[in-house]
Amino acid sequence: MTATTVTTPDRSTVQTLVRAWIEGWIVSRGTSDPIDRPWGWTIDAGQVNHVSRHVLPAPAEADVRALVAATSAPGTWLKLFADDDTVRPWIGAGWQFDEPGFLMTLPLTAEKPAVPAGYTLTSWTRGGVTRVLVRTVEGHFAARGQVAPTGPTAVADQIETAPGHQRRGLGSLVMRTLQNTAHEAGATTGILVGTPQGRSLYTALGWHTRAPMASLYFSPARD
Repeated sequence: MTATTVTTPDRSTVQTLVRAWIEGWIVSRGTSDPIDRPWGWTIDAGQVNHVSRHVLPAPAEADVRALVAATSAPGTWLKLFADDDTVRPWIGAGWQFDEPGFLMTLPLTAEKPAVPAGYTLTSWTRGGVTRVLVRTVEGHFAARGQVAPTGPTAVADQIETAPGHQRRGLGSLVMRTLQNTAHEAGATTGILVGTPQGRSLYTALGWHTRAPMASLYFSPARD
């Protein structure tokens, strides 16, 4: 088993990494540009269950409580770069915790992964985003992912392996392909926010955990 690598960068470094993650994420998802706030950034995603998000790289209790008190729109998200237990006392009624996230980075290098027998790999680039699709030879969906290079950094996003195709090296195939694509585009550092499940894969591939992230959304109960 590969040990999880955790580093503890200073506050300024975390803010720089979070900003780089945002720059790639907005390209990957096609959202609005980030709006600068004293505590971080606001991004409009424009979806029914994800109208907008507030991103706080160094969340302070007063700022979080103020945002919580001012929020009335369902589908508003908070991305707080701290662990769940730290921010939980600051959150009011109607807020739900999603899976925790982990801000992770990787120095990018050239690599050409082999495609496992029984699968095919297709990739294409549009709008600055490269997408990778893995299917069975019969054409069934097996895995996917995408990456958005934005200069020296590149953000990997929406990595997914179908349940029936897990533990066959497909997640590694997708990630290594995306990493190579970003490296060829001139990026030197990969950035992502991984789920607890994804973190195990990324750690095995050499990614380093830089900060935890609490993820919450506003979904008030209806009578």
